[in-house]
Amino acid sequence: MVFEMVLKTFNVQEETYLKFSRFCKEHGISMSKQIELFMHAVMAEEPKAKKEYLEKLDKIRKGKFIPIENFTERYGL
Repeated sequence: MVFEMVLKTFNVQEETYLKFSRFCKEHGISMSKQIELFMHAVMAEEPKAKKEYLEKLDKIRKGKFIPIENFTERYGL
C-alpha cells in the first residue's frame, strides 16, 4: 500500500506556531511529523466527529459570506 504525502496549509496563531517551532528545533524533531502524530492520536481516541462540532460547523457553513467573482482582482494577489 502506497500513501501519498500532501502539502496542506493551516492557520494558527503566530505565537503558538513560534513556540512549537522552537520546541521542535530544540528537541530535533519534525514539526510536520508531530502534527501527523497528533492527528493519528485524535482519530484513534474519537474516530467520529462530536455532534456539537458538527452542529457548529453547519452554522459556520450557513454564515453570511460576501460572494467574490474574482479574488485576485478584488484583493490584488
